[in-house]
Amino acid sequence: MAIREIVEVPDARLKLVSKPVEAFDDDLRTLVTDMFETMYDAHGIGLAAIQVGEPVRVLVIDLQEPDPDAEGEDCGDHGCGHDHRPTKKNPLTFINPEIVEVSEETSTYQEGCLSIPEIYGDVERPARCRVRWHDLDGAEHEQELDGLLATCLQHEMDHLNGILFLDHLSRLKRNMALKKLDKLRKAA
Repeated sequence: MAIREIVEVPDARLKLVSKPVEAFDDDLRTLVTDMFETMYDAHGIGLAAIQVGEPVRVLVIDLQEPDPDAEGEDCGDHGCGHDHRPTKKNPLTFINPEIVEVSEETSTYQEGCLSIPEIYGDVERPARCRVRWHDLDGAEHEQELDGLLATCLQHEMDHLNGILFLDHLSRLKRNMALKKLDKLRKAA
């Protein structure tokens, strides 16, 4: 188990179309475990395998929603404005996912990406989608997703097809985001 380096823009690997997984083996389990560790370490909610340099159709998601039954944690910074309630872990693994149907209704979320740090943009996507995928044992599943989970899955599926959330923005907004990213990197 290891935290892997996250591939960032403008790395050309992010434009690759990922290949289907053919072997449901220990190497796949190690990749998925590493992806979750990497995602949690980077404070993300989703990660595609290509983002850790592996061009295979694997993605992991955990929305890490606050646990309403848990007591909040004191961060020592009173009045910080953060909710320090522990989160519920609900790790989801999607292998060879495919979207089989989308709703006509759309929703817009302000998306970010671990491969494009500190850059955000409003992206409109179908509000619901029906998805078919395999789990780590190779069993097939199909389910309709909605809300943030549907948005996150579509975002990560884009990665499997060489598409970034910036590609959904207007040329002007995309160029502004890339200039901001360049400025942030130079300041670091």
